[in-house]
Amino acid sequence: MISKMSMANPFKKIVSAVILDLDGTLLNTDGLVSDVLKGFLVKYGKQWDGREASKIVGKTPLEAAAAIVEEYGLPCATEEFIAEITPVFSDQLCKIKALPGANRLIKHLSGNNVPVALASNSPKASIKSKISYHQGWQESFSVIIGGDEVRTGKPSPEIFLEAAKRLNVEPSSCLVIEDSLPGVMGGKAAGMEVVAVPSLPKQSHLYTSADEVINSLLDLRTEKWGLPAFEDWIEGTLPVEPWHIGGPVIKGFGRGSKVLGIPTANISTEGYSMLLSEHSSGVYFGWSGLSTRGVYKMVMSIGWNPYFNNAEKTIEPWLLHEFDEDFYGEELRLVIVGYIRPEANFTSLESLIAKIHGDGRIAERALDLPLYSKYRDDPYLRGSSL
Repeated sequence: MISKMSMANPFKKIVSAVILDLDGTLLNTDGLVSDVLKGFLVKYGKQWDGREASKIVGKTPLEAAAAIVEEYGLPCATEEFIAEITPVFSDQLCKIKALPGANRLIKHLSGNNVPVALASNSPKASIKSKISYHQGWQESFSVIIGGDEVRTGKPSPEIFLEAAKRLNVEPSSCLVIEDSLPGVMGGKAAGMEVVAVPSLPKQSHLYTSADEVINSLLDLRTEKWGLPAFEDWIEGTLPVEPWHIGGPVIKGFGRGSKVLGIPTANISTEGYSMLLSEHSSGVYFGWSGLSTRGVYKMVMSIGWNPYFNNAEKTIEPWLLHEFDEDFYGEELRLVIVGYIRPEANFTSLESLIAKIHGDGRIAERALDLPLYSKYRDDPYLRGSSL
C-alpha cells in the first residue's frame, strides 16, 4: 500500500472559481492606449514613448491619467485630460482585439460550467462596452464588477472579495488571472491563488508574489488548479488561428548559422509592429514559401530571445530544409498554424541549441498531420495577395 505522504500532489491548489481581469489579460488594450496617447500628446508638443506604460498598467482610469499628466507636464488638470481623451477611446473600443488564448479560455471555462467573474478597475459601463464586441463573452461571466462599484480599486483586495461574494464562493477557492502588479497584489491580499500573465515584456521577475507566472494564456494549464484540462493540444502542439506575415529575407544578427549552427531566414519587422503586438512571444511553426524555390516546413520564434536579450520583438524563422546557398532579398512568406512553447532562457548555448532542434522535430512531425498539412496549399505562400 502506498502512503498518502509518498504520492506527489499534482495540484498547486484546488480551486472552484476563476476571477479574470480584462485589460491586458483578455483584451489587447495596451496597443490601443499607446496609439491614442501618441496622437493625443502630439498636440501638446510631447511624444509618447511608452516609458510610462508600467505606471498605468492595472491602474484606475483616474490614476493612469494622473500619472500621464504629471510625467509629461501637461498644462491641464487630470479631470480635463480624462474628459478630452475618453471620447477618443470610446470611438476605438470596437478595434480592441482579444489576446491570444482569451477566447479559448473563456469558452473552456464556460463549457465546463466553471463559475467565472470579470473584475476590472475600469468602470462597469466601459467593461460592458468593451466585451460587447466579443461574441459569447457577456453571457460567459456569472459576475461582472467594475472599479466604480467598490470604494478602492486594485491593488486593494476589495474588488476580488466582492467578486467572490457575488459568486458565492470562498476567496481561498478562487483563482485570479491578472496581467498587472496591482492586480496580482490585490488577488494575493484577498487570500486567493494568482496566475500572472505580464502584459509588459521582460517584467516577469517583478511578479514574485504570484503563485505562477506564465508567458501568455496559451500556456495556462488549468488542471494544475484542479479545473478541467484543455483537450486541444496535439502531439506537443496547440493549433492557432492561422495568420500570415512576409517580406524580403534580410541579414539578421549573424548568430543563426555562426553561433547556433541553425540558419534562420530573418524578415524585417518594419510595418508589422501592430501585428506582432497581437501575438504572444514564443515558438510557433507552419509553412514557408520562397518566391523562387517552393514551400517548406518551418519553425520560428517570436519575441526577445531571452538568451541573447534582443532589444526589440523579432521574428526568426528556421526553414526545415537544407539549402545550398543564401537567399537574401528573396520574398519569404509564412503561414503560422500552431504553437509549441513560450520563450525561455537557457543556462548554456548547448541547451538552447538542443531545445531549438527539439522544436524542429516537433514541428516536422506535426506538419504531417492533416490538421496542419492542408495549409501547405495556402495561396499566400505562392505570392497571391491576401
